[in-house]
Amino acid sequence: MDYLENTLPLQGQLRLAMRQWASGIGVAAAAHDGALHGMTVSSFTSVSADPPVVLVSLHKDTRTHELVLESGAFGVTLLAADQQELSDRFAGRLGHNEDRFSGLEWFTLVTGSPLLYGGLAVFDCRLKDSYDAVSTTVMFGEVVNARMSNRPEDKLQPLLYFNRDYRWLKE
Repeated sequence: MDYLENTLPLQGQLRLAMRQWASGIGVAAAAHDGALHGMTVSSFTSVSADPPVVLVSLHKDTRTHELVLESGAFGVTLLAADQQELSDRFAGRLGHNEDRFSGLEWFTLVTGSPLLYGGLAVFDCRLKDSYDAVSTTVMFGEVVNARMSNRPEDKLQPLLYFNRDYRWLKE
């Protein structure tokens, strides 16, 4: 057989197997009544081009999840290879209750959701629908604005995550 046998419980097997899926890294964020919060996400994808819809999966016990539901909107910033520190910050590796946007430059477009400068692209979305998925909620967002970075071409490398570590593309 070409696959290793694993005696871990199914949840452990799943975690090990999912580490083999390389994915881009983004920051999903929302704001409501003066509060804003964001979190690192790797579960982000395009669903439809017409109408433009994306999805992001958010853990239910996060402040970002709560703010998306309260505001009815969210933004996603796709991180560049040189933004590993931002990924760590929004993953809560600096503590869970700190202001993750403190000291950072950010902006809004249509919905008021915070977006970070320096990413590869940003998506401003209105919450279109959501799907309860046990410990997470899959949030479907209608894209009301999307913008590409104006970074020089040689700086347009995505931040990737694979096997519990950050990776970069080689040319």
